[in-house]
Amino acid sequence: QAQLVESGGGSVQAGDSLRLSCAASGRTLSWYRMGWFRQAPGKGREFVASIRWTGALTFYADSVKGRFTISRDNALNTVYLQMNSLKPEDTAVYYCAADATGSWTNGFWGQGTQVTVSS
Repeated sequence: QAQLVESGGGSVQAGDSLRLSCAASGRTLSWYRMGWFRQAPGKGREFVASIRWTGALTFYADSVKGRFTISRDNALNTVYLQMNSLKPEDTAVYYCAADATGSWTNGFWGQGTQVTVSS
């Protein structure tokens, strides 16, 4: 089993920055990748970014490329999402996820942290 705890959300103005953190505990050695997803009010959950647990391969949604950066600190079992130039449309609950099987659906998920961007 594993546990993921997100932090760092909050309310900011458009153009501001936030850094989300996801602290992981449990059986992390078997993980393949970690990622961030978000869900805005009335919408489905969407992929934001992912990073391999080993190596440096990252992927981003087109909507956040150039503004968001995902990184990790394996020694701390923590994944970060640096969000710059925030826009009102980035408002959502942000979830951290860990995947050990190649399927996010079968992975571990955090409880989410709220990010609100006002114009």
